[in-house]
Amino acid sequence: MSEPMLQFQDVDVFYGVIQALKQVSLEVNKRETVALIGANGAGKSTLLMSVFGQPRIRNGQILFCGEDISHKSTHYVATGGIAQAPEGRRIFPDMSVEENLLMGTIPVGNQHAAEDMQSMFDLFPRLKERRNQRAMTLSGGEQQMLAIARALMSRPKLLLLDEPTAWLDEVSEKQFIQHLHQWLGKRRTLVVTTHRLPILDLVDRIIVLENGKVVMDGPRDAILRQHGMAPQQAPQRTVKLKTEGVA
Repeated sequence: MSEPMLQFQDVDVFYGVIQALKQVSLEVNKRETVALIGANGAGKSTLLMSVFGQPRIRNGQILFCGEDISHKSTHYVATGGIAQAPEGRRIFPDMSVEENLLMGTIPVGNQHAAEDMQSMFDLFPRLKERRNQRAMTLSGGEQQMLAIARALMSRPKLLLLDEPTAWLDEVSEKQFIQHLHQWLGKRRTLVVTTHRLPILDLVDRIIVLENGKVVMDGPRDAILRQHGMAPQQAPQRTVKLKTEGVA
């Protein structure tokens, strides 16, 4: 029987007078990998950020493992077991790779820092090679790996990734997906926003957002077949759904 880890219940989010999320209801189950897709401005990033209260929801509830976290602090949410790697490779450019990784332990303490850092180096070998370099000297792909590895240093129960391959070339994207697949092999729980078909090969379910609303929610293959696509066979690398306004 499915056990929900993250739940949105009739959630409304506003930026001033502009409504970004409109009565959004969805669930992400434990050990499930879910992709959020939709056009720019559909509400994908807002949905992820609202988990951390940035922005705060106006109506509804966000539950994590059954607890209402709708109005909890960002620190409370992070220490409770949720980590996020936002879009845009938000790293500390003047810090070394190793120092960036240690920043990821702040929510949980550094008692397992050495062990977890070695795990990140095993997962992303290129970071080990560059452990003493300043983060600003890394390639775009390496910076993305660093941002995600830093999030993983907090040992999250739930990982939120916002367009993790948006800045990667095709070769770096392939390498990143291999690393992510390895991490997911232990049946972790992941929510990822993406418009890239290779990422969708890894997910169990797809949720489609349009103009701040959930317009589709179902098994990956069923939704892609509905729109004439199959992840493992499609020659294109970006998602193009038939729903108006969704890309």
